[in-house]
Amino acid sequence: MPISEDTPQNPINPYGFTKLVVERALADYAHAYGFGVAALRYFNASGAASDASIGEDHDPESHLIPIVLQVALGQRPHISIFGTDYPTEDGTCIRDYIHVEDLATAHLAALQKLQPNSVLQMNLGTGVGHSVQQVIEACRKITGHAIPAVIGPRRAGDPACLIADSSKAQRELNWKPKYVSIESIVETAWKWHQSHPRGYSS
Repeated sequence: MPISEDTPQNPINPYGFTKLVVERALADYAHAYGFGVAALRYFNASGAASDASIGEDHDPESHLIPIVLQVALGQRPHISIFGTDYPTEDGTCIRDYIHVEDLATAHLAALQKLQPNSVLQMNLGTGVGHSVQQVIEACRKITGHAIPAVIGPRRAGDPACLIADSSKAQRELNWKPKYVSIESIVETAWKWHQSHPRGYSS
């Protein structure tokens, strides 16, 4: 850690495998037909538009922050924590959460950087990791709700820690994430979920 662009790529599931296949296919087409490609490798996309106009609305929901906030809204009884025996400070998994607005600015910068016959491959993250427990605590702080948690067994295939080295994107795109603290990310998500408690059908 952190994970750089030249870290060996060995996907362990169909999600990762198909992302890698598409990325390689696009690079082949770029070289064969002369157009530019940007492969922007997100870490954990999170948060919502700062004006609460756009946010996450999945069915079923699978992302940690929205699930925790659904507990705060009374839509779920508790948040499940899958494993507390990982080799991390509090025993829960650590992830790099990158705000959607920071992802948007990186996309714009990458589009401006693209050149014919070129391939950009860049990680997009903050370089800061937050554990599941830290995310839950941030949600408790921002929402003012207790948010009960239930400890469960590990999920198969969950690595202990995934943090991005996004120094290449920062250097080559002149890009820097604005939202680094987990509280600032959660705050925008909470504004969205409060104003859209049933997602876009609210």
